[in-house]
Amino acid sequence: MKCNFKVKGLKLKQQLWIVVVGVLLITMTFSFVISQILYERLYVDYVKSSLSTYTEGVALDYDGGEISTDLRENVEWLNDKIKGEIFIVNNPKELSACLPFEMEYDSLITSEERQSLLNGERIMKQDYVDRFQRDIIAVIYPLLDKGNLEGIVYAYSPVNGMFEFGKIFTTFWIISSGLFMIIVFYFGAKIINNIVKPLKEMEDGARKLAKGDFSTVILANGSNEIASLAKAFNQMSSALHQEDIRTREFLGDVSHELRTPLSYVKGYTQALLDDLVITKEDQKKYLKLIARETNRIQVLVQDLLDLTKLESKTFVINPVPLVFSQCIEDVMGKYDSILREKNLTLQMFLDPEIIINGDETRLEQIIQNIVENSIRYAHLNSIIHVELKVEDSNCILSISDNGIGMSKEDVKNITKRFYRVNKARSSFDGGSGIGLSIVDKLMELHGGKMVIHSELNVGTQVQLIFPIYNDEIS
Repeated sequence: MKCNFKVKGLKLKQQLWIVVVGVLLITMTFSFVISQILYERLYVDYVKSSLSTYTEGVALDYDGGEISTDLRENVEWLNDKIKGEIFIVNNPKELSACLPFEMEYDSLITSEERQSLLNGERIMKQDYVDRFQRDIIAVIYPLLDKGNLEGIVYAYSPVNGMFEFGKIFTTFWIISSGLFMIIVFYFGAKIINNIVKPLKEMEDGARKLAKGDFSTVILANGSNEIASLAKAFNQMSSALHQEDIRTREFLGDVSHELRTPLSYVKGYTQALLDDLVITKEDQKKYLKLIARETNRIQVLVQDLLDLTKLESKTFVINPVPLVFSQCIEDVMGKYDSILREKNLTLQMFLDPEIIINGDETRLEQIIQNIVENSIRYAHLNSIIHVELKVEDSNCILSISDNGIGMSKEDVKNITKRFYRVNKARSSFDGGSGIGLSIVDKLMELHGGKMVIHSELNVGTQVQLIFPIYNDEIS
């Protein structure tokens, strides 16, 4: 049977107090009841054991026949030393349990008890006895001689002493419980506040986050789950803040990137429409400029669309086995003129035997992004180094330059979307900040990964690691 306990309309702090008080009351009540039961049980067993020892000791001194004066004196002496009462009975009326004597006679033993004593059995009882006008714990031991009940040793202790001690114990328990509750409430208040306070701060912080305020920082002391949650909240807040900053920067960059070519397109188009360009050569020149700026817009928009698809997991590649070196050579051939303009030397060392399973169009996109970055940041008259080699069951395409390099912080964040090493607002020297994000996700789709090594003012090496095509696995 499933039990759901829910308290509607109460805050967490109030619910925790209800739990604490409830558990405390249940625990204290249970402990009191158990202690009372155990105390009574232990007390009664102790009294019975003591009385049994006394009566049995007296019975061992009985040698038969009539009860001697010495035995009685010994019992009287013992009676002064113990808690309770012990005496010897040899009254025929008492020993016969009223029969054949008067029926109204108030005997110490019943007929059933007399029969047990005749059988040599010891009797223990706890009951109210009219003779003593009180509740007692009693032990009765028979004094037998040749099968006849010559007397009994009767020892008893009033139960009142146990009740009196119980009252003392109850009073002590109430005082101790009061002090214990004060201590529990004091430390409970601190513990509950330590639990609720960071949760309340996180609630307020979450509301601020929803409004775009990322300034809230939760104190995360200790190593418990609340502290871990507070640390996770701070990390989330920091990540959202950084993401917000990058997004704002990116939107500014995209706005600038689009504004510049759109301004050119608008200006050149308006000049053509206003017949300000007279010669066919100038008209052709303007149309080429319009085409160039339109292409810039198209590339930027396409990158944004690709990144959106990649992040939404809806992007699909069509891998086929292909000679990787040929794909690399085809891509690098597109940059001959650009390399000559910057007076850059291209060195390629490609293993022609390597075959990978990849989408040729997307592989070209990966390589182009890396090569364009190398060309953009390489120093004039320097070298672009491209190498393809086998390592274990993978192949590694390394593209290196000896340009301006990057800091460790830049390397750490370079694959994050919207992140740009060069904050200049120009795609000619800073890029849009999404190219390497696309590369990183395309590498994952190809079952590979990208590793970047860079040092400021020394250069950058990008390693693209792909699994080698295995015909047996395929």
